[in-house]
Amino acid sequence: MGKPAEANPAAPVFSMTHRHWKTVNGLLERGHQVASGAASDSPYPGGTIELQTPFFQALGLDLTGYFKGTLNISLSPSTVQLTNPEFTFRGVQWTDRHPPEDFSFSRCRVLFHNAAYNSWIYYPHPETKRRNFQHPSTLEIIAPPIPELGYGCRVAVEYNPLEIAVDSPASP
Repeated sequence: MGKPAEANPAAPVFSMTHRHWKTVNGLLERGHQVASGAASDSPYPGGTIELQTPFFQALGLDLTGYFKGTLNISLSPSTVQLTNPEFTFRGVQWTDRHPPEDFSFSRCRVLFHNAAYNSWIYYPHPETKRRNFQHPSTLEIIAPPIPELGYGCRVAVEYNPLEIAVDSPASP
């Protein structure tokens, strides 16, 4: 399942400055707001991330200190695929409202206003989800609170290309 994760997103960079890491630019978009519990029709008032966090921690991924929601970063027209994520948790029964789900995570950094934020790409496997699917060009990221970041802001994301493939369409 991988090695234990860093607990503190404000801690020194956790091997994210490797030369092989790549950077992609994106736009922060409004998501379904179920992860944070902000959606008025969410069956999870505290949000799914709040409910899932203890399960991930028991499996070796500590998300303490991160915002209990996700950033939805559009890389459109590029698409994203997790190819070899650091963590994959299968059959996580985090709620009794639907069958267990599979989740994968890969370290990343969100770059905004000349600051870097240690974060995690969060990938609930669509084949085990019932609803709230993401477009293949959208990265869902669990990050610490980021001052002044709002919908429509441009950000950059550093990622490990050994774990994630970002495919850009060919230019005409």
